[in-house]
Amino acid sequence: MAAVQAHHRLFLASTCAGQQRRRLRPSRIAAPCRAAVSGGVRTAQSPSSSSSGSGSPSSLRLNLDWVDPRVVAVPTSSPGAQVEVEKLRAIAEAAADRAEMHDIIGRQRDNWNHLLLHSNNSLLLAASVMAALAPAAPTVVALKASAGVLLASAAVTMAALAEEQRNATRLWRQLERDVRATLALAAPVTRADVHDAMDRVLALDAAYPLPLLPGMLEKFPKTVEPTRWWPKKKQQQHQQRAPVNKSSSFGSSSRRGGARGNGWTPELEEEMRGILRVIKAKDEHQYITVGKMVLGLNKGLAVAGPALAGAAALAAAFIGSAGEAGAWASGAAVLGGALAAAANTVEHGGQLGMVFELLRNCAGFYRKMQEEIKANLGEADVERREDGEVFETKVALQLGRSTSELKQFRRMASPSFKDDDVKDFAGKLF
Repeated sequence: MAAVQAHHRLFLASTCAGQQRRRLRPSRIAAPCRAAVSGGVRTAQSPSSSSSGSGSPSSLRLNLDWVDPRVVAVPTSSPGAQVEVEKLRAIAEAAADRAEMHDIIGRQRDNWNHLLLHSNNSLLLAASVMAALAPAAPTVVALKASAGVLLASAAVTMAALAEEQRNATRLWRQLERDVRATLALAAPVTRADVHDAMDRVLALDAAYPLPLLPGMLEKFPKTVEPTRWWPKKKQQQHQQRAPVNKSSSFGSSSRRGGARGNGWTPELEEEMRGILRVIKAKDEHQYITVGKMVLGLNKGLAVAGPALAGAAALAAAFIGSAGEAGAWASGAAVLGGALAAAANTVEHGGQLGMVFELLRNCAGFYRKMQEEIKANLGEADVERREDGEVFETKVALQLGRSTSELKQFRRMASPSFKDDDVKDFAGKLF
């Protein structure tokens, strides 16, 4: 019996020692685990274990329910840094709001222009029919008065129509994505990030004002310039720097030919200079030239349509009068109404205003590429430039080409190569 009791005591002692060892083991592990996950994940214990003080592995589990993946945690070291983060978040919200506003107003104006286009053509054709039937009808006064009112109404509404290509929605959404990407980075937000985002907001507002009123839209600008939706400050900073010689960009090591610096080589610089020359001489020049032609045609039709409708309305007033005026008044009213309908269809049905804005936007795209290439080539310190291989890939994608196709532009950077000898365009995308 004593032997049995001694064996029982020995079993209890070994069990208690094992439990004690199991209790001590998680305590040594839990401390570094909690330290490692204290920034974003925390552990939770069951009520029974917390009350009893047990540290069993089943009581330590990761509590991820409180984590919201939509909230971006931006590290801040001071209250001033937190203020900059809030400013950048406000800019992102404003960019998203601007995108929605431009999208809604753009669609509304498009519907409005389509409705007025068909309404004007219906008014002009109906008035022309009335003017043709008025001389032979007994109610000549009523017909000519109706024709005059319809032609005058069409002349007024034709002058109010305006179209534009709303590229702003895409650019505002791109700005919002860039700002939110900056917030998602591990690096703290600086005042320079806020100023850069604000400059981009102001540049977009200036390039694409909200088209609430026709007076806010520059329908017929005096000079045709590429649309600019990026800030000018960076361009001015790079222009103040002295031009960099291509051989000095890489220091003494560039004379050995195979040297590399931040992905840049002398061959890549020659390639970028050739692309820069072709874009300016061919791509941007083409869109500016065609834009001037479309603007001139749009101006002529914008004046001819209301003028023809007004002249037809004036001629309708003389229908049925005695003398030569009454003889030709009906024919003039019919002809003027038909020509006004044709001018209205070509101008607004062909969306010449939209085509003009589209050409300016394409020219602005190539102008922006030129400034980006100049900014990189104008940086004396190669290490401060954007990575050469990445930049070459971005340029190739923007032009719709492969990186191997860009090598053909090296020879075009030579001063002996004339602009008239450039036959191909740099961009294949548009």
